This record gives sequence, C-alpha cells and structure tokens, in this order.
Amino acid sequence: MRQVLWGDWLNVDGEEADGWLRVNWAPNSDNPETLFIPKDHTSDTRPLEIIFLDVGQGDGAVLITPEQDDGEAIIVIDAGDNANMHTFLSKRFGAYKDDLQFHAAIITHPDEDHYGGFDSIFSTPRFGFDIVYHNGLAERPVSGTFEKVGGHAKDAATGTSYVSDLAIGKPQIEALFADGIDVGSFVFPNVMQAALKNPKIKDFAILSTEHGVKENQRTWMPGFAPSDNRGYSIEVVGPVVELDGAGKPRLRKIGSYGETKNGHSVLLRLHYEKFKVLFGGDLNDKAEKFLLRHYTGKIRMPQKGSDAYREMIDEAAKWFRSDIMKVCHHGSEKVTDAFLETVKPAAFVISSGDEEGHVHPRPDLLGRLGKLGRGDTPVILSTELQRSTREKEDAEMVDSLMRRVMKLKDSSSSNTREKIMSDIWDLGRSNVSVYGTIYLKTDGKRLVTAFRIETGSDKKKWFTFEYAFDASDALHLV
Repeated sequence: MRQVLWGDWLNVDGEEADGWLRVNWAPNSDNPETLFIPKDHTSDTRPLEIIFLDVGQGDGAVLITPEQDDGEAIIVIDAGDNANMHTFLSKRFGAYKDDLQFHAAIITHPDEDHYGGFDSIFSTPRFGFDIVYHNGLAERPVSGTFEKVGGHAKDAATGTSYVSDLAIGKPQIEALFADGIDVGSFVFPNVMQAALKNPKIKDFAILSTEHGVKENQRTWMPGFAPSDNRGYSIEVVGPVVELDGAGKPRLRKIGSYGETKNGHSVLLRLHYEKFKVLFGGDLNDKAEKFLLRHYTGKIRMPQKGSDAYREMIDEAAKWFRSDIMKVCHHGSEKVTDAFLETVKPAAFVISSGDEEGHVHPRPDLLGRLGKLGRGDTPVILSTELQRSTREKEDAEMVDSLMRRVMKLKDSSSSNTREKIMSDIWDLGRSNVSVYGTIYLKTDGKRLVTAFRIETGSDKKKWFTFEYAFDASDALHLV
C-alpha cells in the first residue's frame, strides 16, 4: 500500500472489472510494483500546485499550473542561496521532461538568500526560462549600499527620496552585466551574467504595479490576467512603482538600503476561484505601512483600534486578503499587526533555515500569527519546524560518488556533472533531511496543504490539512 496525494500523477495500466485501476508504480526502478486504486478516487484533471521548498535560510517556491503537456507553466519564485532548488528542479521535472524550459524565474528582490540559488540553475545549459522577472533594483558590481542601485535622490516637490535608475528590460540588464564586463566577485552581477550567457533564457523584465497587464484597475502578471481565461490569475501588488513628473518610474526610499530593497519585493497574489494565496517576499514594518497607506489613500497610519484604522483594514483587504500567506521575511518580528489583520489568512507558510543569527521564525511572531489569523485555529507551517534530521551520511552514495569522480576525466557530459553536483549537495546536507518542504494544491474549490511525516511509512507518509468553503462562503478545515 502507498499513500498518494491529490494531484499526484499515476501511471495507469488499465481498469479492472470492479472499477479499480491498475497502476504501474516506479516502473523504471529496481522494485517496480503493480498497485490498485478506485477509479472514482482519480481524475483526468490536475490541481494547481505550489511547492514551498526547503532551501534552508531563504525563500524558494515553485508554482505549477494545472494545464497539461505544453500548456503547463512552471514559475520559480526565488531559489534560496544554495543548490537545493537546482536539485529539486532536476529531479522533479527531469523525470518526465527532456527540455527543462520553464516559463519564468522571479527574483523578488536582490537578497542573496532569495537569488543565490539561481546561479547554478542559470549556469546549467539544460535549464531555460522564457523570462526572468525582478523588482527593478539590479545591484551593480560596486561596494556600498544605495550605490549598488544607482543611488537615490530627493524629490524637490515632496521631499521624498527615490531610486530612479531602475532596470526595466533586457537592454538595461545587458548594459550592466553583459559578457565581457568585469563583475568581480559580486554575487548578484555574476548571477545575472550567467543568465545572459544562457541562450535558453530569453528575456528580462521588471515586474511591478506599473509593469504588467492593467485590467480592472489592477496589475497582473503577463499571461496570467483574467482576460487570459485560464480560470486563475496572478495579481502583482508590489513593488509599488511611482512615476515622477516626466512619467519616469521610480521606487521610494523606505528606510535603509536593506529595508528599501526588501520592502520593494515582488508581491504576488494568486486568485483561483474563491481561493487566494499571497507571496509576501521580504516585507518589513516600514514597507507594510507604506503599502497600507498607498492602497487606502491614507496620509499617515491611523491609531490602532480607531474607526479610521478599521476602515483602512477593510479597504486594504480588497488588495491583500488571502486564504494562504507566505509569511514575510522568514518569520521576522518586524511586521505590523495591521498588515496581518489585512491579509488574515487561515494558514501561514514560513520559509526559514538553520545556522542563521536572526532566530527565524521569531517565537513572538508565531504568537501574533496565531492571534491574528483567520478562525479559531489558524495553521502555521514552517519549512524549518516541519524539517527533521538524519544522523549519518549515506555510505553507498559516498562510494558511488567517488567512483564517478574518478571517471570524470573520461566524460565531459553536462548531465554527469549535474548529477554529481546533486549528490555532493545531498552529502553536504547530511544532517538535514528534505522533510521541510510544504506542498499546496488547489482546484479553486478545495485546497490541501501537506508535508512529509518524519517517521512515516509508505502507507502513511503525508500529513495534510484540507480547506473548503461552506454554503455561506466561510472557509473552514474539512
């Protein structure tokens, strides 16, 4: 017996007279099996899937659309700062795709624990992307803070400072990072240069409230607007780009350089019938206050508990209210109750890791999430808290790896090097297993979140939460 999740692909080999389907389980493995499942437990359609990958300290998610074959779109939203995402993409999609050409890579902002993992992906010839999106802040190969993004200047009319030297499209990226430009050891420039060198990466563009498809007074990710008639859509709610008097796009200086580049993360809000999922990037308290004021027209934040405060929450909810929220900045405490009340999700997903000095997720933040989430028992899922450890290395993998390394002189295959890279990374993580990854699946009518049970068997290896709307449109756990 094997436990499968809703939406898992099955290799069906025929139907029995009693209505059960024969399934070829792991046909290419050393231990293939024939299993059976009731036909009425299966479907020819698939749900939309979001995988919040355990990338350690950092963010990395993969959105897989419900279309099949050539209609499927795969979007990688951040990639952590290590090879975890590279390994996952190779194993998950390499099993059934010869051509790993994905729709989009999204670098939500230039923090290394969000974009560093793209280096090995962009450098691998097997991987390609139709477009690489970013928030417009392209860090130059220079030292400093705001100097990295061309500096900032004060608007004489308003007294507000802005970063105006944004990278809008591919020409700006090429001008900064083209092959032949010495980018030294600066990480972001090297990642972008690797992307430019990869012929399978076709385009680059800023993704913001001013750079997308405008419909119904909202901004949508190109190809995923309501008019594209996919049945679901992806809204862009940040970064909020403001135009100067000449119509030039710019990003407001929110605070320090770190607060500004984090606060202008690409923010996405997935709409699928009644369900909504918010990807919160690395927002901080200053950025959240700016967003709340911007979307409600408030000049300043109203006093908590006042009528004006409640009016602001209700108005901002039209833009941010979601059923699932990828928590901002790995579970940092530097968030506002007002923004959490605005989103008010039934479930929170936190991406964080070990060996970092920020104590993410913060214990005090976890308490606030439970207090301000939707319903009596909001669910909090964390890649770090859901992760288990393994006690020792895999000796067989060590031996196999060493034999293949010895043969490298006789083989220059990129596939060989890629597989060895994967195994080296597995060994390097010998004290941390892969049980932290969180799966989300929805068809717009029901939504399931799942993670692996640490000591689970083949019969019971997943722990799941299922959500649905009742007759009064209230969301509840099934």
